[in-house]
Amino acid sequence: LSDPSCLFCKIIAHQIPCHQIYEDDTLLAFLDIGPLVPGHTLVIPKSHYPNMMLIPPDLLAEINRRLPQLISAVLAATGAAAAHVLANNGPDAQQSVLHLHYHILPRKPADSFHIPWLPGTLDRAAAPQLAARIAQNIPK
Repeated sequence: LSDPSCLFCKIIAHQIPCHQIYEDDTLLAFLDIGPLVPGHTLVIPKSHYPNMMLIPPDLLAEINRRLPQLISAVLAATGAAAAHVLANNGPDAQQSVLHLHYHILPRKPADSFHIPWLPGTLDRAAAPQLAARIAQNIPK
């Protein structure tokens, strides 16, 4: 599966160069050209799937099986002790390239990147109904 208009499919096809970190039959990992922090790495499936909800579970499992080694390599190379591993799913979640991709963001105490994590409060009266609606939508 490939989308000729997709930026990441063009990178996979070597039509656009990248700073490659790792490649196998399943995935490609490379440095982000607009890094949030040094070492910001993208991990993408070589088949075109717009987001995590549309990729076959077995292919997602293959990618996830490789993530620990890729994260460890990024941390070792950057000297960071921690990382965010993010996958934005859909434009409303800030996904700018509609080809599933993970961001590996190595984190250091003094870096300038911050996620504005502003937790709210769970509505305990509405929570049981919300949990039930979510559970009902999980395929058996």
